[in-house]
Amino acid sequence: MSSNIPDTDKKRIVIVGGGFAGLALIRTLRRSGMQVVLVDKHNYHMFKPLLYQVASSALNVGDIAFPFRKMFHGWNDFYFRMAYIERVDATAKRLYTTVGDIRYDYLVISTGCVPNFFGIENIKRTALAMSNITDALNIRNRVLRNFEIAVTASSDAERISRLNVVIVGGGASGVEIAGALSEMRRYVMPRDYPRLDMSHMSIYLIEGLGRLLSSMSEQTSAEALKTLKSKGVKVMLNRKVTDYVDGCAIFDDGESIPTQNLIWTSGIRCSAVPGLEQQTKERGGRIGVDAFNRVKEYDDVFAIGDIAAMHDDAEYPNGHPQLARVGISQGKRLGKNLLAGLKGRPMKPFRYCNYGVMATVGRNRAFVEWKKIRFGGFAAWVVWSTIHIMFLLGIGDILDEWTHKKSVADLAQSMSLNVDKVWLQTPQGDVLVPLHDVQVGDRISVRTGGMIPLDGKVVSGEAMVNQASITGEPLAVRKSEGGYVYAGTVIEEGDCVV
Repeated sequence: MSSNIPDTDKKRIVIVGGGFAGLALIRTLRRSGMQVVLVDKHNYHMFKPLLYQVASSALNVGDIAFPFRKMFHGWNDFYFRMAYIERVDATAKRLYTTVGDIRYDYLVISTGCVPNFFGIENIKRTALAMSNITDALNIRNRVLRNFEIAVTASSDAERISRLNVVIVGGGASGVEIAGALSEMRRYVMPRDYPRLDMSHMSIYLIEGLGRLLSSMSEQTSAEALKTLKSKGVKVMLNRKVTDYVDGCAIFDDGESIPTQNLIWTSGIRCSAVPGLEQQTKERGGRIGVDAFNRVKEYDDVFAIGDIAAMHDDAEYPNGHPQLARVGISQGKRLGKNLLAGLKGRPMKPFRYCNYGVMATVGRNRAFVEWKKIRFGGFAAWVVWSTIHIMFLLGIGDILDEWTHKKSVADLAQSMSLNVDKVWLQTPQGDVLVPLHDVQVGDRISVRTGGMIPLDGKVVSGEAMVNQASITGEPLAVRKSEGGYVYAGTVIEEGDCVV
């Protein structure tokens, strides 16, 4: 097979992995003049923070999966190849994949992590992980299938085994799926299965440490525990599941719980990249990088996101937390550093600015921590539902469905922009038209009488009404007087939306 990527005189950057980090890097390089190649084993980006809602049947797959080809439609010198990586030849600067080898000038590894079953074969073979869309669908399908079997079970013992759910891991993922399933048990199951006794269904959340949400404060952990218990979740702390035998989850003290629904969220690890061997091994299979996310012992090879272990940030000497926001920040910084290098300017080391930690616990309930600010309840859920998602992908990214189903005028109104008319570019010249007449894909000019940000200043320059998929930029200003503008505020390139 051949990757069928044309060779040009442009610098080629190959990015392995289209998660948060990889996407942030690609968006930064959009007008770099480089040839950008994305390699991923899937042909879509997955919004992982909402994966638990697919598992609990609250959302459909299409709500959190965004096809790469749709996201980057119309981009110049961008190529996507769906493939698995086989090995890296750093000397020859080639990446070998299942669709052929790909030459690179710069290689970026952003493959993320996979579940860690700690060598327990029975659990690896039978437990339900929650790492990707397939896992989420497996959880949904198995739980619903067991509900159906429970209806016709011949004994209470079999019915209890089919209805019981055991979740291993008291981090954010475990807490969120436990809360979501408790809501399902309370609101959905009695309506869909009126003759099924819900008292036979127990939801267990198992955590090996002494508290839940160990990355958050002890007070938040205590409140999360109280909230889950109020929802009927049976939380078991300082307990470890060591095996799964004959339909029972086995604990380290020999106790067992009968269940056909074992969900595993207890730990992650990074998969090795053949060809990238390092003398110093990092914890969890991560790749050691320097302050510029360059892989140690290699030239022109970088790693970003969950797989990167950086010890040069004084605030995080043991490495950064494996959070989406870290990956996004690293992707943006690496993109700017690569552009600086092409222009002969020095690169800047990566420093992470902590944006806080959030977790949801069922319907209309969440917890937020940012520096010394901490709060929970409905207000925290509102913050999680709005700011958290916006910070992860950018405002334009979460407006994908809006921009395909609504007019540009609706979009502008929803963003509270003072926009009335625009100059539409036509073969006969620019024509001033009402904003609601502009369609996705039309090219417009920003000039006097056209787009007016909130501060009342007229922005000049050229703009395009994009497909506005997950990459965002419904109206992306390429060049404007005084810099790039978002609602009247000058910001850096890549986040500009008028």
